[in-house]
Amino acid sequence: MAEISTVEEKLAEVTGLAQAAQGAIEKVAPMIDDESVSESLEKMKQEAVETEERCTSAIEKRDGRKTAILDKARETKQEATEMMSTYLGDDSDGLDGLEFMTMAEAGEVGHWEILGELSQRAGESELEELTGWALPIQERHLAEVRKGSLTLASQEDID
Repeated sequence: MAEISTVEEKLAEVTGLAQAAQGAIEKVAPMIDDESVSESLEKMKQEAVETEERCTSAIEKRDGRKTAILDKARETKQEATEMMSTYLGDDSDGLDGLEFMTMAEAGEVGHWEILGELSQRAGESELEELTGWALPIQERHLAEVRKGSLTLASQEDID
């Protein structure tokens, strides 16, 4: 298997996280009764699909290393999915789901920031452009799941 660079490893990780985010939303969305929060999650899922597509497009241009990068993306998706399974048990509710997503979105923001720094240092203009597009979306996702968590928390019975 071809060795991949640090930049390519981070590209794989953000790809895998975008894939895992779609699965997380599919698991959490049915737990949510608030229409506004549900609509936000649906938009986030659509953007995760687009993020995965853009990342995959960038990976496809990496001759000789595509398979290794995509394998790393699958590994990252699997790890994130396992974390979600551990965190969200059978008795989890919508608030639990959004709490998990808050952690996951914060992780995505961090990974995108790192990819941006590495891409800049490596002179990878295509990945810098991709990061410039994705990072604001990820930051908005983090803000939205935090807001959604607080919305659900405000509706919780505290007795």
